[in-house]
Amino acid sequence: MPIIHVTMKDTDVLYDAIEDAVRIELAESGLDEEEQEAIQEIRREKYGNVASKWFRYGEYLDVEIDTDAQTIKVLGADE
Repeated sequence: MPIIHVTMKDTDVLYDAIEDAVRIELAESGLDEEEQEAIQEIRREKYGNVASKWFRYGEYLDVEIDTDAQTIKVLGADE
């Protein structure tokens, strides 16, 4: 059986997910609103950099489906 290569694209899903994660993290931090605002952009950039290992341009995610092993592998952004 073949290996199937899939590229998924969504321009907003990664940004929205990072935004939600930062908002939740900071809401639970006990910091006041001014401190939270000062930290938000730094955290969004930091988490976006981590995600860029797998997401090209913040919107493309590539996976390989191995139909023999019945597994899925998330490919790196440079693969």
